[in-house]
Amino acid sequence: MESSVDDKRPTPVDVQRLSTIWENRGTIHVMGDSTNQSETTVPDPTPDLTSIEPPSPTGSKKSHFWHLESPPNLASILPNSRPKHERTESTESGSSQGSSSTEVDEKFEAGGKSEKASATATVTEIEDINHSRPPEPPYHVFTKKEKWLVTAIIAVAGLFSPLSSNIYFPALGAIANAIHTDIALVSLTVTIYMAVQAFAPSFWGPLSDTCGRRVTFIGTFVVFLIANIGLAFSKNFAMLMVFRAIQAAGSAATISVGGGVLGDITTAKERGGYMAGFSAVRMFGLSMGPVIGGIITEYLGFHAIFWFLFILGTITLAAILLFLPETLRRIAGNGTVPLKGIHRPFFDRQLRQCYWKERDATTAEDDITAPPPKLTCSTFVASFRFMAEKDVIVTLFFGAIVYTVWSMVTSSTTALFQPRFGLGNLQTGLIFIPNGVGCICGSLLSGKIMNRDYKIVETSYRASHHLSGSVEINRKQLADFPISRARLRSSLYFVIPFIICVAGYGFAITSPRLGTEKKGMAIPLVLQFFIAFTHMGLFNSNSTLMVDLYPGASASASAVNNLVRCLVGAVGVALVQFIINAIGAGLTFLIFAIVTAAFMPLLWLEWRFGERWRRERMERLERQKAEKRASEGGESARA
Repeated sequence: MESSVDDKRPTPVDVQRLSTIWENRGTIHVMGDSTNQSETTVPDPTPDLTSIEPPSPTGSKKSHFWHLESPPNLASILPNSRPKHERTESTESGSSQGSSSTEVDEKFEAGGKSEKASATATVTEIEDINHSRPPEPPYHVFTKKEKWLVTAIIAVAGLFSPLSSNIYFPALGAIANAIHTDIALVSLTVTIYMAVQAFAPSFWGPLSDTCGRRVTFIGTFVVFLIANIGLAFSKNFAMLMVFRAIQAAGSAATISVGGGVLGDITTAKERGGYMAGFSAVRMFGLSMGPVIGGIITEYLGFHAIFWFLFILGTITLAAILLFLPETLRRIAGNGTVPLKGIHRPFFDRQLRQCYWKERDATTAEDDITAPPPKLTCSTFVASFRFMAEKDVIVTLFFGAIVYTVWSMVTSSTTALFQPRFGLGNLQTGLIFIPNGVGCICGSLLSGKIMNRDYKIVETSYRASHHLSGSVEINRKQLADFPISRARLRSSLYFVIPFIICVAGYGFAITSPRLGTEKKGMAIPLVLQFFIAFTHMGLFNSNSTLMVDLYPGASASASAVNNLVRCLVGAVGVALVQFIINAIGAGLTFLIFAIVTAAFMPLLWLEWRFGERWRRERMERLERQKAEKRASEGGESARA
């Protein structure tokens, strides 16, 4: 007896079994009546995918499936869910149409198990892929403690640039008397020092980007020590001029090379704090240099100043030889490449045991496996090309204006305070302390502010680009990362107080209400503190941004920064006393404040267009590299 259509319909038990099979796929499709089913005993269980809704988050077993990027093909998983024309169970006779529902149940149950096993395997494969994906290597393997140790060494090395300059000022009169020369001629040794200080880093910076940081530090200190020996034995004006220039050539580059080291071992997120610490130690030499020079000249004579610098320089060179490893990423990578020869510190046990490993040339970074660049004349002039970039020149010029105003405040201190308040040589040296303390405090605070600003900008960037916190921000690849805004975000908090303090500084010194007694120095010295404090905040953000703009040539970028600042600063220092004598200190520093305010739009230009200029430069450089590779490939093919 043939079974009716109603008899071919699944029983309640069958529906329950189907429910169990489909529970891992979401909402069960309700299978309605079908009076036209003449060739099969079971309705098509394939659900309408548009009617399926993801299960609630509480379903732990269902969550993996619904987090897949696209649903799997159900027909490929369930053999009984394929279209009718693809089913192997198609019946050709009336006897096959009368198959029992038990056989169908077994097929569906087997299909359900197959489907469930397939889904589980799919999830397992995805999880295995996620877990087996190798993590991104760190930018540098040094711990925070080790990075601070390196920062301390290069900061002490950078101390000699401001120290060698400022320690010399209290001794000018004694030197003039000793070599029987007019003090105006002796002052030319200050001019020659500043001139060489401006240009020397443009030689040492590219050298360190090519041959390495460590070898450049060693070379600069050898030159510096030789110059101090010559100065200690100088007995005439000619020897003094020559060796003073050599001393500047040896000491001035320590700042730019130190900036290159920080660019090698720190990421942009953390660089602000390390750069601030680096600057703070250097500012100690700026603040204490005149004090130390006055004490040594008073009790030991001016020749002892150069012996003091020689001894201190020797100790620093020994620390570099013993502890400072090479950090140039082309040579040392991220700290895991074994160092050899002069690049290797004498005490390298920690590096050998914890970090160094042999590298496969096929997996190493491009900057490590690339052949070393040749050292040619164009290498030393290449850094000057940075000034042709719009974002670089805007950043450099505003930083140079602020530095020049601060330098004029500092250099005119002796002439303004000593005769008015009746100060001796030692007392004159002591009044530089507020300036130096302001520089140190400004360096430390600005570092924390820069790190905070970077985190805020990075968080906003991740949110706008849908990046998780585990994704590393690689600014060499992400040309649209707003690094200029990250560095300039708090600039107004420094530049506005700087302008206000400079505008009132000259009037505070010459105010008749404050008189000429020593207590009248309080307000001008407090203003000096805040001028130095805000100047260092702007100086650090400017210097850090320069390193960020050229991460692959950070020492050269720092050298260009030093060149522009020192040249503009030298012009300002040479003119400031003449301007004060002509119109008075009050109007002089008011004009300087107005000039600084007039150049504030440069900050806005960098904030508004900096990232576009940087992106255009990166695209241009990539095109040039591609064209160079294409031309080299064509030449090799012809050969």
